[in-house]
Amino acid sequence: MAQGFVFWRGRSPVDGAPLVAIATLYCENRKTGDMVQTWILREDISPLDAVQAGVDASICGNCYHRGEPGVRKRSCYVQVGQAVMGVWKTYHRGQYFDLSEDPRTLQELVRGRAIRLGAYGDPAMLPAHVWHTLLFTAAGHSGYTHAWREPFADAFRPLAMASVESAEEQAQAAAGGWRTFRVRRDHEPLAANEFTCPASDEGGKRKTCATCLACDGADRPGKGSVAIVAHGTTAIHFIEAPQSRREVVTSQA
Repeated sequence: MAQGFVFWRGRSPVDGAPLVAIATLYCENRKTGDMVQTWILREDISPLDAVQAGVDASICGNCYHRGEPGVRKRSCYVQVGQAVMGVWKTYHRGQYFDLSEDPRTLQELVRGRAIRLGAYGDPAMLPAHVWHTLLFTAAGHSGYTHAWREPFADAFRPLAMASVESAEEQAQAAAGGWRTFRVRRDHEPLAANEFTCPASDEGGKRKTCATCLACDGADRPGKGSVAIVAHGTTAIHFIEAPQSRREVVTSQA
């Protein structure tokens, strides 16, 4: 049985760097549950090297939490040296099937499964039609983009949540037709159109992402937007970050 497969190669809309998108079929993440995980990586440089050199904008764009070497600490919850590096090394050993030109086979491999758009990397770095092809036989999906202000991300409103860092950003994105996912401080109230993530500690971990699937974009209006309290080993950096510096406008996860 395949452990994973390549489903796209192309260029970053941010800087033209070569990217590869990989899906892995097995997941031990207790919060997400049993979801197909997708990884958007620089093809030419390891994830760790990309972070250390500050060139991970190719796949993360304007996400504040990717940090900036010599300026501010990385506050992203993804531990690049672990699963992300494992996927990159496995790819460079040639151990993933290349199904980028075989949509029928990739659709059979994910049939009836829930898919996470961007376990690492922003899904808006890929053309939207690539995701529509992958999701055709899926049971559902979740996805988030920090690129919601960018013209190249317009097609992602139906597919992904706008990832926002403040009540002000939440209101701006919602006014633009996005459903949102907001990371908040524990003392910050929910907006009128938000509900607490049911997979979070504060939500009682009533569901996993795989059983919830609420974070699937604006295709189904009226579902409301989602908020979660900052968590994980890097949460302290988020909490310490001034509100005014939670946004870095270049081009975006």
